[in-house]
Amino acid sequence: MSDIRRRVELTVDADEARGYRDRGWWRDRTIAEDFLDAVASAPDKTAIVSVGETGVRRTLTFSQLADEVDRLADALYTAGVRPGEVVSMQLPNWWEFAAVHLACARVGAVTNPITPILRHREVEFILRRTASRVCIVPSTFRRFDYARMLVEVGQEVPSLEHIWVIGDDLPDGTDSFAEVVGRADGQATRSRGHEPDPDGPAQIQFTSGTTGEPKGVVHTFNTLALSVRAAPEALDLDRRDVVLMASPLSHNTGFMFGMSMPLMYGMTTIFMDTWNPDAALRLIGEQRVTFTMGSTIFVTDLCEAARRTGGNASSLRYFVCGGAPIPPVVVEQTRRHLRTQLVAAWGMTENGIATITRPEDSDEIVQSTDGGPLPWVEVTVVDEAGSPQPTGRSGRLLIKAANEHRTYLGRDDLHRACFHDGWFDTGDLARMTDDGYIRITGRLKDIIIRAGENIPVLEVEAALLESPLVKEVAIVGVPDERLGERACAVVVPADPAAPPDLAALTAHLGAVRMARHFWPEHVVIADQLPKTPSGKVQKYVLRESVLAGVQS
Repeated sequence: MSDIRRRVELTVDADEARGYRDRGWWRDRTIAEDFLDAVASAPDKTAIVSVGETGVRRTLTFSQLADEVDRLADALYTAGVRPGEVVSMQLPNWWEFAAVHLACARVGAVTNPITPILRHREVEFILRRTASRVCIVPSTFRRFDYARMLVEVGQEVPSLEHIWVIGDDLPDGTDSFAEVVGRADGQATRSRGHEPDPDGPAQIQFTSGTTGEPKGVVHTFNTLALSVRAAPEALDLDRRDVVLMASPLSHNTGFMFGMSMPLMYGMTTIFMDTWNPDAALRLIGEQRVTFTMGSTIFVTDLCEAARRTGGNASSLRYFVCGGAPIPPVVVEQTRRHLRTQLVAAWGMTENGIATITRPEDSDEIVQSTDGGPLPWVEVTVVDEAGSPQPTGRSGRLLIKAANEHRTYLGRDDLHRACFHDGWFDTGDLARMTDDGYIRITGRLKDIIIRAGENIPVLEVEAALLESPLVKEVAIVGVPDERLGERACAVVVPADPAAPPDLAALTAHLGAVRMARHFWPEHVVIADQLPKTPSGKVQKYVLRESVLAGVQS
């Protein structure tokens, strides 16, 4: 067994915790206990319908899922996982994802979901930072061999002892997930009587920002649970609701509202591992889905499927949409084609949903704002000096929230730098309306959002600068009607007589094993990059030039 053991340590201020509990925002229980209550209340109710890209389904009742969780918790403990240690998984939207998180909660381990689009470079960084003892992956998914990638990663990450693979093709150095779990009896962990600390670390999700490396956002059971309450309390959801989730469970949206919320509230949830709007529309009708959530692309695709097929989503009470402003036409199309209500929301990995529109809000409010703060959230908009901006004027968006993350794993310095007098600097620009709602107007953070996925611009630029063909490079976002944004690389070539084309740039990124989703989809060749007197690239000038077609 490896002697590398990293526990995630958190210090929670006692007065802060007491104040949040007095307000009913923090609790003395975890999702593991909520789930067991749901099992006791309705053991034979369907908990999860897991729908694969081929149409194959796996349905589990609450009691069946509980049995799987018991055995998996025992397997983790037998593998050496102890409270405060991190368990990683890179899984699609499969039922096993939920079982892993609940099993981690049972033994007091910290869940680390890794989005499936990431590849060797990013996964190695995450596993090094977390010092995970166990990582759970598919054998293959969408024609990519995750198991073999993890074997390669494991050769470079000394803490990784166990690679558990879901599927049949098992390379050397891995174990079958089904066999490992099947050998456990499911009794030992429960009899140990371990009760995780609700204020202890529960989840680490990595998000890319402006620091040049992914940041591991650490949440507790209490901050996660409070984030989950956003939708039920704002939209009056309860155990009778049925959830459809096609957004990745490894992202905030899917993790909170596709998995955690249904398991905590005793709802039925349907997982889709691959987005297919026609299939989604059929599932909504068949399963009588009442709630879903995703980026704007999911809404527009579903509306188009309904228009084309004549189907509708009449059982759907709410479609919560976040990640980008909602075009006015989409609100109208949602009502006309899906016969449902669109809800606008804004949040971050660091603090879940922070603002949301309410059912009584007009369509004009939904399309012109990102909602108002939840009861446990305060927001303010300030200028560069930190003074409050008047209503209607754009400035830096700051937030105080009881569901705020607790730190960035291994980078407390970055965490502290985000706070000013107790306010978290979101890095977003926003303006405030007269009634206290906000509208996101831009981003100070250098991130491009493509189809709801963040592209870490600094990381892509740094990787491209390693190419001998590139002297300087800047990545900017260009609007895309369907995906929201696409990445454009503005390149100053090392040899002006032989500038690189898009194929050369993406070949280089492939060679350094960067996730394909991060690759630029356009390239512009420039003689120089516009810069400030201090040498910083003026991205807004580049964006204007690219959008205006000044450069070709």
